[in-house]
Amino acid sequence: MNASRLVHIFSSAVHVSLALFLISSCSSRDQNRFQGYVEGEFVYVASPLAGQLESLKVQRGDQVKAGDPLFALDETAEKAALDMARAALVLSEAEFARQDKLFRTGPAAAQDYDRARSARDQDRQRVTQAEWNFNQKRQAAPLAGLVYDTLFRQGEWVAAGKPVIALLPPQNIKVRAFVPERQVGSIHYGDTTQVTVDGVPDPFIGKVSYISPHAEYTPPVIYSRESRAKLVFMIESVFDPQVSANLHPGQPVDVEFRSK
Repeated sequence: MNASRLVHIFSSAVHVSLALFLISSCSSRDQNRFQGYVEGEFVYVASPLAGQLESLKVQRGDQVKAGDPLFALDETAEKAALDMARAALVLSEAEFARQDKLFRTGPAAAQDYDRARSARDQDRQRVTQAEWNFNQKRQAAPLAGLVYDTLFRQGEWVAAGKPVIALLPPQNIKVRAFVPERQVGSIHYGDTTQVTVDGVPDPFIGKVSYISPHAEYTPPVIYSRESRAKLVFMIESVFDPQVSANLHPGQPVDVEFRSK
């Protein structure tokens, strides 16, 4: 066998060995990569009182800060109730002031004084309640975040407690992955999470925040070795708000976990 033939055989063997190594590496890497998706926990903003939607201050896709106005319901009835409560309070405070003066000088009965004080206190409570009702017709953002959806249009009737705005704060965005039973034991709270998204060159880095204590998919009857291989556990990961703002609920992702 000539030298060139030996070189060719050696070269072929090297290429085969390298190919087998790469296949093995890819297989090992794929075993540590799990399918998952982005999950968002929404904050639904509603008024405890019913009314017609008078104005919608935001649109779907807007970014808002905490305290920014979101919407206002018609407040005509609440404004009238507040004006009446304030007017009643003016009268009851005047009557209490008169009874208090009479009581101090002697001729007024203690019963009249107590009745006037009670009426004043009740009117103060009515004003406080009326002011609260009036203020509830206008709702502001409780947290900074994305206006994920608007659930009513201007002019529509909104029932009491019915959400008008769905907010998605960035800290409420997480990734859920499903890990087989044989591998979940190697993952711990606080482990680094590396999330890969199609079309994005750089991975998103987070940390494990929750490991489900129960299997998500449980085969019936008996936990044999074959059935245990079908068990998967949900693991949630969280990210810095600046990172999670670039993730979108429902988005499929690949997840890798790295121990500390």
